[in-house]
Amino acid sequence: MREGAKGGILPGFLMTGFTPPGTGPRWMSKRVYLYDSTLRDGAQTQGVDFSAADKIAIARELDGLGIDYIEGGWPGANDTDDAFFARAPHMVRGRLAAFGMTRRAGRSADNDPALQTLLSSGAPVVTLVGKTWDFQCRVALGVELDENLRMIADSIALTAQRVDQAVFDAEHFFDGYKSNPEYAVSCLRTALDAGARWVVLCDTNGGTLPSEVEAIVTAITRQLPGDRLGIHCHNDTENAVANSLAAVQAGVRQIQGTLNGLGERCGNANLISIIPSLMLKMGFETGLSSHDLTRLKHVSRLLDERLNRAPDRRAPYVGDSAFAHKGGLHVSAVERDPRCYEHVTPESVGNTRQILVSNQAGRSNVMARFREIGLDMEASDPRIGSLLETIKRLEAQGFAFDGAEASFELLARRELAEVPEYFRLTSFRVIDERRWNARGELITLSEATVKMDIQGERHMVVAEGNGPVNALDAALRKVLVPVYPVLADLRLVDYKVRILTPDAATAALTRVMIESADAEGTRWTTVGVSSNVIDASFNALQDALTYRLFKSGQVPHPG
Repeated sequence: MREGAKGGILPGFLMTGFTPPGTGPRWMSKRVYLYDSTLRDGAQTQGVDFSAADKIAIARELDGLGIDYIEGGWPGANDTDDAFFARAPHMVRGRLAAFGMTRRAGRSADNDPALQTLLSSGAPVVTLVGKTWDFQCRVALGVELDENLRMIADSIALTAQRVDQAVFDAEHFFDGYKSNPEYAVSCLRTALDAGARWVVLCDTNGGTLPSEVEAIVTAITRQLPGDRLGIHCHNDTENAVANSLAAVQAGVRQIQGTLNGLGERCGNANLISIIPSLMLKMGFETGLSSHDLTRLKHVSRLLDERLNRAPDRRAPYVGDSAFAHKGGLHVSAVERDPRCYEHVTPESVGNTRQILVSNQAGRSNVMARFREIGLDMEASDPRIGSLLETIKRLEAQGFAFDGAEASFELLARRELAEVPEYFRLTSFRVIDERRWNARGELITLSEATVKMDIQGERHMVVAEGNGPVNALDAALRKVLVPVYPVLADLRLVDYKVRILTPDAATAALTRVMIESADAEGTRWTTVGVSSNVIDASFNALQDALTYRLFKSGQVPHPG
């Protein structure tokens, strides 16, 4: 039975019988729309600094997952957001959204430069934030309440004319409602009357509790249609997920949040926790299918790898410890019936059960990844067990394949003897020289020498670069491009190094992630691990080149 069916057994185990009072089966069939703001709200997280390449890669993953709205950022606010919208990926399943604010006081909407920049971004959805708290109107903006309403109406009306959908984020709505409920609701009504598809109730300082959210949203849905309302919660009281689900229970039909709960201060509502709770616990439909849901852990891990940080082992649903059981009565009970200590099946969210005394996890994840890359194999194939052991061994050494899908595919296909050996590196040497040039400038030069075999033919070349990795890449291409011209359009778009053993200081184990792209815009990520950063970089480079050759259908050069 697919997710969201009325009653009965769900893929995650079974419904809890939870039904809001006075709603019944009709409530169960409602569709909830998901709005991801990771690329803007998440960028406000302390220590997070997305590049344009990061944002493009994450946006593609969100679209592939089935998120309805993917907010790319604030056009005109910074160079990174401008670069993202200039190269925004094509959305297949979701809609790209741009974020900004209502017109400024004293200006018309047509004559507000920031608003015009926003409307020229090319995004089919534009989200405008505006004040709904009378205190903030007078103190923060310094405008009268009527003028604030005009600012909302003018901005939304113009936006609704220029793009497919206008969204109004009602900033500090819950504080505003507690202070002056009539005025706060009038702001929402003004936005709807002006043409907003959604008006979103924002708990901007994260201080509202679930009981308050449910009571206030219930009151709002008696006046305004719930299928035009959204919820946007911050996590300052550790209630952002609970508040979001309470708002849905009370009638809203859009949830805004971020991957892994990224966000300013204590973060935003965590969509990675919200999505399975909606689908597996509450019976709602979203833009995700049950198959999409099995990719949830992969997407969560991919974000962490992009940020060069360790995943949260204790994260609900997707953490390594979420379905880990350690000895004693719990293990016995789980082996008899997993429902004793597992509230959903681990596989439904892309996770695996771990019996820590015997570590039996992994096979279902490998099979799911096989389906994604088009490998048709029986679960009983003995090669899967061998591949699983290889993956565990490599991950113990520091490899991470959730963020390096190309390296995983090559590893899997090599286990099946499907990847030709296009070239073999017999040795390489990289020299760095730091010196003063004739102009008295301090410069650093890198030189790489590589020796390679291509189907029995020996090659040795030397190349320079603006760093050791660039020099090594240049040397490899110097040999390979004449033999395999398809590599000429390959470019490296991102390079990340993560220290895996910081206690080892300069001798630390390092993980290198390289993102590559071709002329058509196809992107792939590869990984290398070594105590030598140049060696780790070569391993990732080698996979990047090999993946391009394999996916383009090249055959090994005959020599």
